[in-house]
Amino acid sequence: MKAGVLTFPGSNCDQDILRGLKLAFDLEADLLWHADAIERRYDLLIVPGGFSYGDYLRCGAIARFARAMDSLREHRRSGRPVVGICNGFQILCEAGLLPGALIRNVTLKHICKTVALKANPHNAFARGLQANREYRIPVSHGEGNFRIDEEELRSLFDHDQIAFQYADNVNGSAEQIAGITDREHLCLGLMPHPERAVDPLTSSSLDGLLLLQSFLERCQLAVA
Repeated sequence: MKAGVLTFPGSNCDQDILRGLKLAFDLEADLLWHADAIERRYDLLIVPGGFSYGDYLRCGAIARFARAMDSLREHRRSGRPVVGICNGFQILCEAGLLPGALIRNVTLKHICKTVALKANPHNAFARGLQANREYRIPVSHGEGNFRIDEEELRSLFDHDQIAFQYADNVNGSAEQIAGITDREHLCLGLMPHPERAVDPLTSSSLDGLLLLQSFLERCQLAVA
């Protein structure tokens, strides 16, 4: 299985996810530049965290126009998975690949700490996780407050599109939502950073390995 990691001016988590995929899962993975079309066929594309284009206008609002995003849309249309983490989640919402929007945290402060997440195993990206345990994963964002209208929120529940919820509402998100997918469960966006919880030298939790393993299992099923 091959993964591509999109890099924008201002991305700062691209190396983290690249290293995690290679070292923890022995996965073939490449960095991809935003200005270039993606010529190689990848099984999984990841949009990493950071501050693409300095978060000017709105988080992800400029990145959605990048040439590589046209290739990402074609990748998704072909039935291959996409994962957006933090700024990647914001970019996927701005690009219309996921519903809703991420706005300023309810406290108007940047949050940087490890939080507890609950997984929904009925969602294809979280199928390898347990509903009755909490996963400790770092977050680091100022605009992670997920908002969506009532009709679309009901649709998220009706189609098991909510993959992750915070155990405690750390940023004001509707229904404590931390991560969602599209209706086909092929495109996932989440604010927490599983790639920052894969190494005992840098994290008190290794639960990120469990989340990434579940994401890769979803990818394997999609491209089989």
